[in-house]
Amino acid sequence: MHRLSLELDQELYTLLKCAAQARSLTVEEECIRRLEGGDRRSRYVQALVADLRADDEQRRANER
Repeated sequence: MHRLSLELDQELYTLLKCAAQARSLTVEEECIRRLEGGDRRSRYVQALVADLRADDEQRRANER
């Protein structure tokens, strides 16, 4: 299993926590649900995923 660490500002964490509680999920489960595309996609999460992919591509290019 892969591990992902996110740095969130307090406002975003609070929003994620409220959304998770409304769906009877943990914050982790809510993040996974959003990353998998459940419901509408958050622009913040889309930007984060794009950054993670770019970082991964850069890391792989540097390993060659």
